[in-house]
Amino acid sequence: MTTRTFALPQPPTTITDELGIALANLADSATGVLTPTLRLGVTGLSRAGKTIFITALVHNLLTQGRLPGFAPLADGRFIGARLAEYPDATIPRFAYEQHLASLSANPPVWPEGTRRISQLRLVLKYQSAKWWAGMTGPATLNLDIVDYPGEWLLDLPLLGLGFAEWSAEALARARLPGHSREAGDFLAALDSIDVSRDASDMAAEQLAATFTTYLRRSREHGALSTLPPGRFLLPGDLEGSPALTFAPLPRPPGAVRNGSLYAMLEHRYEAYKAQVIRPFFRDHFARLDRQVVLVDTLRALNTGPEAVNDLETALTAVLSCFRQGETNPLLRPFTRNIDRILFAATKADHVHHTSHDRLEAILNRLVANARKRASFAGAETKSIAMAGIRATSEGTIREGGETLPTLVGTPLAGEVLDGVTYDGRSEIALFPGDLPERPDSLFEDGQPVALNFLRFTPPQKLERNAAGDLVLPHIRLDRALDYLIGDWMA
Repeated sequence: MTTRTFALPQPPTTITDELGIALANLADSATGVLTPTLRLGVTGLSRAGKTIFITALVHNLLTQGRLPGFAPLADGRFIGARLAEYPDATIPRFAYEQHLASLSANPPVWPEGTRRISQLRLVLKYQSAKWWAGMTGPATLNLDIVDYPGEWLLDLPLLGLGFAEWSAEALARARLPGHSREAGDFLAALDSIDVSRDASDMAAEQLAATFTTYLRRSREHGALSTLPPGRFLLPGDLEGSPALTFAPLPRPPGAVRNGSLYAMLEHRYEAYKAQVIRPFFRDHFARLDRQVVLVDTLRALNTGPEAVNDLETALTAVLSCFRQGETNPLLRPFTRNIDRILFAATKADHVHHTSHDRLEAILNRLVANARKRASFAGAETKSIAMAGIRATSEGTIREGGETLPTLVGTPLAGEVLDGVTYDGRSEIALFPGDLPERPDSLFEDGQPVALNFLRFTPPQKLERNAAGDLVLPHIRLDRALDYLIGDWMA
């Protein structure tokens, strides 16, 4: 096996950036004199289940759901939770109520995925387990949840790359043999352009359009490290702006001429970094206390060995940007570091529970380099296989005299397996296949994993508790919650 190492620095920051981060943290501290605030970042790469995770987390805290692994609730110390207005009025609110309504509709549908940054504040009330708690009464914690698209996260490594460096890397990836189908139109357009010619908005727009098509095709086929710039895929109100109208170019020989196409796109690339990526890092990403990284490991396994290797590369690059390590309590009013990172292999309900330990082992292999970096910086890490909302149940079938473990669920309309196209209404029993016992075999042998991988609808019939609240079934959400916030509520 070839061992791959990465030496990726954190994104460089300016004195202005650090001053802005310190002032924002100081403002947070000033408003949290009486009530401490824990900022939890939730992210994941493409289709990892961020919206589902947050909706399930919030709902279970609000309704005191079935969370036996969440110590404050299991110990009887958790009093309750309520939604509160987020202090930053310029950030969109996470649409919790709308997402819950989608899950409880008839028929239920999965909520729309994350397309922009959003935040939500939960106020948690609990009784501390400390000996002096009886004298001080119940304690309160503000839990601020920050949700942002994984595509934006992939942009952070660009802060450490100039236009020439990024272009060289992007073009080398585009020219790999396995990328010809996705990148062909973009490379053809690039071959027809003289980068030293006079700058032209039309030429820039045509190149940016073919480059964006290449990125979209790459995302559809599970290639993640090719996706930056992420806002090309989720532009929001920046769509059509010059900051999103550039593409990688080969550097011309000699000095770059002012007024050339190369100079124009280099300027736009630097503007993208300064006006889009850097504010995101400064105002949101650099102010987190805890981070959960959701990973759609099964989708990469089902796509093939190249997708698995690409996922490892993307995760390592992204996680190198985290500000990791313990924060000095004396400096906390001015600075924050992420001191705990939870890596979660989502959609654990798509494999039988007997494969969950193997799924965790594969995730640990994928994030091994990132975990080493976090440990060196002083941050704790943990990996689990989980499902924010469980879409399947388990059963068995007899086949050829053998009893096989199965999943029981309703495949989404249009899902295809063994020549059968499902209608979104028919429940089936499915043997999902086995994950390999040795995670390294995925990297050594380069063999795809034979999984019967289907996407399922949300649970068709949800229970309600004694208070009439929906019960959202999950896998290990309670353990994830306990790791992320349980120590703050001890």
